Amino acid sequence: MRLDWVPVSAAAFVTGVMALAFGSLLAPSGSSAVETLAIVQRQDERWMVVAIIYFIAAVGLTLGLPSVLTLFERRGRTLGLWSVLVLCMGFLGTAGYSMIMVFFRALAINGGINVGALDRVAEESGLVAFLLGWVASFVLGETLLALALLRSRAVPPWVTITLLAHVASVLLSSLLPGGVARATVMLLAVAFAGVAIQAVARDTAIHRV
Repeated sequence: MRLDWVPVSAAAFVTGVMALAFGSLLAPSGSSAVETLAIVQRQDERWMVVAIIYFIAAVGLTLGLPSVLTLFERRGRTLGLWSVLVLCMGFLGTAGYSMIMVFFRALAINGGINVGALDRVAEESGLVAFLLGWVASFVLGETLLALALLRSRAVPPWVTITLLAHVASVLLSSLLPGGVARATVMLLAVAFAGVAIQAVARDTAIHRV
């Protein structure tokens, strides 16, 4: 009996990106250190739920990457492999970010941090480097994936266009209203869902031959 792992991996990919989108839309955020600390103290259960959702997203997306690789059996294989490796770093960074959220919640609800300390922590070079590297991995990985998919011609054009539109929205997020910037994560969800669907369709077609 043949074990067909591609649909399972693709399903994990879709589950992961949907969890990421849901977590991003659900996550409470403040415009200042004072507001953020107050939000965590008042809505600590919601903060914890978002952290768990982000961790689930990281696991699902990472397990889904093998299905993405099946789209690059002929064209764009090298570029596709690099995109998957870079995206993997971004997905693992999401798991790390969820752990930071849990730790920050524990400090906030137990009085282990104040506003002054929070401002200094937010500007700490190591933390800033981690967060910038995490975002950069996502943006670069998405861009490389879009180029690899364009080269392989393994997905409809709308998938690549949607993926690049999300990259552009991330780069221009400072110019967008807060609600609009958060909602653009749905572009990523739609694009990744399209990638997963094509991976399953390609696998099914191959095994029918």
